[in-house]
Amino acid sequence: MFRLYHVPLSPFCRKVRLSLAEKKIEVELIEERYWDKSAEFLRRNPAGKLPVLKIGDEILSESTAICEYLEEEYPDKALLPATPKERFEARRLVSWFDDKFHNEVTSKLLYERVNKKIMGQGFPDSKNIKEGSKNIKYHIDYMAWLLEHRRWLAGEVMTLADFAAAAHFSTLDYLSDIDWNRSSAVKDWYAKIKSRPAFRNLLADQVSGFPPPVHYNDLDF
Repeated sequence: MFRLYHVPLSPFCRKVRLSLAEKKIEVELIEERYWDKSAEFLRRNPAGKLPVLKIGDEILSESTAICEYLEEEYPDKALLPATPKERFEARRLVSWFDDKFHNEVTSKLLYERVNKKIMGQGFPDSKNIKEGSKNIKYHIDYMAWLLEHRRWLAGEVMTLADFAAAAHFSTLDYLSDIDWNRSSAVKDWYAKIKSRPAFRNLLADQVSGFPPPVHYNDLDF
């Protein structure tokens, strides 16, 4: 039995959910209010972070480490390419989105607009929101440049890099924080990955008090 402790709009949890779904691994999703730091949750992961994947008696944490574990244990539907150079590029871009993009964009938009309210941490910081809205333009332009030279972000096949990027983009699209008119290449890339069966559960997510826009689960947006 696989159990994933998660929150719906976490891009890190979504990356793991996409990997599990792409590999057709059935998993029970359990929402966890990690900010409450319950004793039971901290026993699962003393770092107090999500996602946490429980497989039988085994506890796995840290999203990229979980995804790498799934790659080794369940190599069907591989999400890392065949050669070392190609795997390097996929891993580089996973790090780009989970580090640079997260710090410059996701943390300044999603966390300010949603997480602060849910966690009872006060009002959004308009300066951060303005900065995140500015920063995302640079990242979309970089992705557009990559897609001018490649079929997918890291190369000619879909990889974990695409899932990492799509996990972040899907949370921001839930808040209508992406200008899809900025790049047709990025919009086409997202439409392509959004139409995959692995994406269906993400598009069904609903967060109380934050309804998604009409286009969010529209595959032909």
